[in-house]
Amino acid sequence: MGIYFNPSNDKFEEALNSEIYVDKSELIQYTNKMMHTTQKYLCISRPRRFGKSITADMLAAYYSKGCSSTEIFSNLRIAKNSNFIKYINRYDTIFLNMQEFLSQSKNIEEMISFIQRSVLWELLEEYPDYRYFDKKNLTRTMKDIYQNSQCPFVIIIDEWDCIFREYKEEKKVQEQYLDFLRDLLKDKSHIHLVYMTGILPIKKYGTHSALNMFDEYSMINPRQLAKYVGFTEKEVSDLCQKYHMNLEEMKEWYDGYQFENTENIYNPRSVVAAMTSRKYDTYWNQTETFEALRMYIDMNFEELRDDVLSMMAGERIGVNTKSFSNDMTTFQNKDDVLTLLVHLGYLGYDSVEEMVYIPNNEIRMEYANAVSVSEWGEVSKALKNSANTLRAIWEKRSDLVVQGIEQAHFETSHLQYNDENALSYTIALALYGARNFYNIYRELPSGKGFADMVYVPKKKFLNKPAIVVELKWDKSAKGAIEQIRERKYCESLKEYQGNILLVGVNYEKDTKKHTCIIEEM
Repeated sequence: MGIYFNPSNDKFEEALNSEIYVDKSELIQYTNKMMHTTQKYLCISRPRRFGKSITADMLAAYYSKGCSSTEIFSNLRIAKNSNFIKYINRYDTIFLNMQEFLSQSKNIEEMISFIQRSVLWELLEEYPDYRYFDKKNLTRTMKDIYQNSQCPFVIIIDEWDCIFREYKEEKKVQEQYLDFLRDLLKDKSHIHLVYMTGILPIKKYGTHSALNMFDEYSMINPRQLAKYVGFTEKEVSDLCQKYHMNLEEMKEWYDGYQFENTENIYNPRSVVAAMTSRKYDTYWNQTETFEALRMYIDMNFEELRDDVLSMMAGERIGVNTKSFSNDMTTFQNKDDVLTLLVHLGYLGYDSVEEMVYIPNNEIRMEYANAVSVSEWGEVSKALKNSANTLRAIWEKRSDLVVQGIEQAHFETSHLQYNDENALSYTIALALYGARNFYNIYRELPSGKGFADMVYVPKKKFLNKPAIVVELKWDKSAKGAIEQIRERKYCESLKEYQGNILLVGVNYEKDTKKHTCIIEEM
């Protein structure tokens, strides 16, 4: 049993001993299926906080000859699979966390040397009696061991892309690293499986798309492994029952990662944090500050800021993900920035419609934080003042509501501001702070039609009034109020009877002014 060669199952046992462990062991069925095939190279890219390291620890515990793991897997789903015993603890397994080696090295040459010396030290200690061609050559030594032992290797690499995150601008360093991985892994008969994790997919450029033997499973296309990206709704629902948490609130906060033919995926780390603390909150910034997001949304690409504002207001934006170079510096256009934000988890991606969107309330708050400290001028003020605009509605101060809407309109003027739909994005930005108190519904079926915007208080804010907003274009705010009453838009809000506010907003095209009327129902 070693540190890097044939490691123990201690790390995975820690995960199993945790208060919350969601069984994702059926992933092993898939890796077993890929074993010793031309599809044996798997590169899994996910954002931070999405369980990459736990999965890598699980695979090491399952395959490593350095431990006996039958018992700790016995209560997991994979134990019911017919091939469970066939593969467990049968492989010479090398497990490398690249971030660990990078943090202890001054440069790429030192890092690669450190990796080779560390693994060779343990290989030669385990197999001291074989005849070796070159004991300083890691790849050749692995081959010599396989020829003598006939025991194939499984390679697990965590944080594979750390070089591309730490040495963002240094192409030569990146090429050296890719050459090392290619020489170590590609076309090696003694390796029967490679499982590699990171935030970014494989780097693309020139001849150094050298790891093209890998099948990629990313946030753009997780393929067959979509349900292992995070927690499924069924898994979150089970946790909500156990911990007496509200599934709808959990969904609003942490759901929204959408993949084809798979139910929506929740951010696993945030769900666990919310369950154990019994509090819905943003746990994203405990591992990464919003400054990272700010750096990307401040990039001066045409329409990038407009797209971010539109998504904050609830819109989805079309994107071309094909040109992205899979690094954090090569950006040709706004689509490359948006694609990176998908890989970082800051955006969800609809592969059918090829559109991006802000997935949930937790991430939306990160955008609000990033924008509030950015140099976005009036939009920063609009977001900061949105709480005041909401309070003005509660107090029926229509003059102050108009001021908030006018300020938000200035920032959404890039939208085709010529109908009620575009006006709704302005209202969403002006009332951005309402998300803390309300569940927000657009085009809510009610009575004899659809209410434009309905704000329903969250359970812990039932003392706040429900709000029904009707929008008009070149008509009148009074007419908007009358429509709410005539079409009985409040029918679905009977439980809030006596505590409902009606808000009518009109925009005059000629004067470019908004008017607002607020009445009690």
